[in-house]
Amino acid sequence: MISREIRDKFLEFFTEKGHTVISSASLIPSETDPTVLFTTAGMHPLVPYLLGEKHPAGNRVANVQKCIRTIDIDEVGDNSHLTFFEMLGNWSFGDYFKKEAIEWSWEFLVSPKWLGLNPDKISVSVFSGDKDAPRDEESAKIWQSLGVPKERIFYKGKEDNWWGPAGQTGPCGPDAEMFIKSTEIWNNVFMQYNKIAEGEYEPLKQKNVDTGMGLERIAMIMQDSASVFETDLFAPIVAKIKSQISNLKSVDERSIRIIADHVKAAVFIIADGVEPSNLGRGYVLRRLIRRAIRHGKLLGIEDFTKEIAKVVIDIYKDSYPEVEKNKGKIFEELNKEEERFRKTLEAGLKEFNKLSIVSGKDAFNLYQTYGFPLEMTKELAQEKELQINKKEFEEEFHRHQELSRTASVGMFKGGLAEASEQTAKLHTATHLLHQVLREVLGNHVAQKGSNITAERLRFDFSHSQKMTDEEIKKVEDLVNEKIKENLMVAYEEMSVEEAKEEGALGVFEHKYGEKVKVYSVGEYSKEICGGPHAENTSQLGHFKILKEEASAAGVRRIKAILE
Repeated sequence: MISREIRDKFLEFFTEKGHTVISSASLIPSETDPTVLFTTAGMHPLVPYLLGEKHPAGNRVANVQKCIRTIDIDEVGDNSHLTFFEMLGNWSFGDYFKKEAIEWSWEFLVSPKWLGLNPDKISVSVFSGDKDAPRDEESAKIWQSLGVPKERIFYKGKEDNWWGPAGQTGPCGPDAEMFIKSTEIWNNVFMQYNKIAEGEYEPLKQKNVDTGMGLERIAMIMQDSASVFETDLFAPIVAKIKSQISNLKSVDERSIRIIADHVKAAVFIIADGVEPSNLGRGYVLRRLIRRAIRHGKLLGIEDFTKEIAKVVIDIYKDSYPEVEKNKGKIFEELNKEEERFRKTLEAGLKEFNKLSIVSGKDAFNLYQTYGFPLEMTKELAQEKELQINKKEFEEEFHRHQELSRTASVGMFKGGLAEASEQTAKLHTATHLLHQVLREVLGNHVAQKGSNITAERLRFDFSHSQKMTDEEIKKVEDLVNEKIKENLMVAYEEMSVEEAKEEGALGVFEHKYGEKVKVYSVGEYSKEICGGPHAENTSQLGHFKILKEEASAAGVRRIKAILE
């Protein structure tokens, strides 16, 4: 059964069970979710409904959610670990619970009408209980009623059979998992608790079901493949990579798998609007592309990422039209990153090969000078069996991770990719742009996101229709008028309430502490913000809008530069 059939059958089955099919959310979490860099599970976009908010599609929904998980990136290359994957899920928001969820998952797996798997090959696990929650005998009894013998029902602790909240707190609970040949294929999570602090749980007002079945893993079972890389979701990509290798006899299969996985993940991340950079999501994207390039070098191939991306897009274009729609951008970013890294990779490897021990300083030099992600240096050191000054390395590594994490949620530099002088100028121009848009289009305009690099600014704002050419020109002219007025840029620290009284725009005020910085551009613009700015608008140069386009429903996007 090919992957498209599995997707279709899953959604058809749960439609028959009274579920509404909803679309996959973006890989980029909404601005209101600062807990994760990427959507790592189907639950992330649905947390408000798990906490009691009414879903517009009702209290039973099903979907196929695209996900990115980087926690297992070092494991990629084995039979089942992936960076990008699809999660088939069915959801109950305070409606059905354990009995229906378990019975339906069993029916879908073993019924000849659906997947038709041999029930004797399936084993299950349930939560063994601890001080926070009791042993899950209820789930075990339901499995037994379906014919699963006691010897194939395993009780496991929190590490295996408990699904935690998306962040530090939130909805969570025990789960019941299904396995074939020791491969986990489906997980039913019974969200009946709300974690309010470490070691503190309270019952949820509504009990929910959150399930997930990895498409790639179930495809591996259905297609009787030895690994996910032999399924129809990867085989054409692997074949394309192999076609570019001159000597297949000495090929490292792990390198082929890493390239296939990382380029696929990069395609989907770029399609959802991320560009390679040195912080946050952009850093993860850069790390994936550069790791793929290095493993390509090990195989003796260069200038290959675009060609691999074409195969990825061909596999997914019907299920995820955004990859086809954004293929020009995908090819552009992959080519640029490959060109950038190729120029320094050889020199960086020569520098690395001089080392007999890798210090934190060496690692950071390779990162800063040659563009080696810190994780790549660690991987290189392990391959060469070089000693690493672990303490110093980990300090540098965690410092960078923290910088990346903080910047990614808008708490460090308010959407800035880095903090160069030019980026600070573009950031200041963004404040002017925000205020001018409100002047030209109306006070309904509110910031919905921003991304600022040293080359350009990208600003998302609430507005329901395409801007006219006249409106775009008026906005551009007004911003340039304000720049020419030589307005001073200054800030004051105050409480959020004081900032509101001052009339400051508080776009993401919920991410700040008791005191906030309010930046003023002369008397014209006043905004809560945490990032670096120019000292005076006279430093900015000429503001030019490159593009105005749709970003999401009711959200427009402007890309602009300073000349």
